[in-house]
Amino acid sequence: QVQLVESGGGLVQPGGSLRLSCAASGSFFRFSTMGWYRQAPGKKRELVASITSGDNTTTGYAYSVKGRFTISRDNAKNTVYLQMNSLKPEDTAVYYCNAKNGVTRDDVWGQGTQVTVSS
Repeated sequence: QVQLVESGGGLVQPGGSLRLSCAASGSFFRFSTMGWYRQAPGKKRELVASITSGDNTTTGYAYSVKGRFTISRDNAKNTVYLQMNSLKPEDTAVYYCNAKNGVTRDDVWGQGTQVTVSS
């Protein structure tokens, strides 16, 4: 069974940076659109950023993080990253990695990693 293993969350001060990582098994990752979602207490889970599979990837961002967050993928390492800069308290949430495989149509979630932005 495919698993997504996330890492990189933690506590950071406003204005600081964090990088989240999510690793998946090789063949599944290669054909998957990868996304980062987040869910704050009392709120719905929302899409933060996504990146398509293939050689010519396309990225997309939520308006609230555009210009501050960058999603990227390293196909050699089967890993997707979310670089988060200029963090704000409102970025505090559990961040989840998601993979949508274009071949199998599987939709897989990671276990989530907590990001807390506070002074």
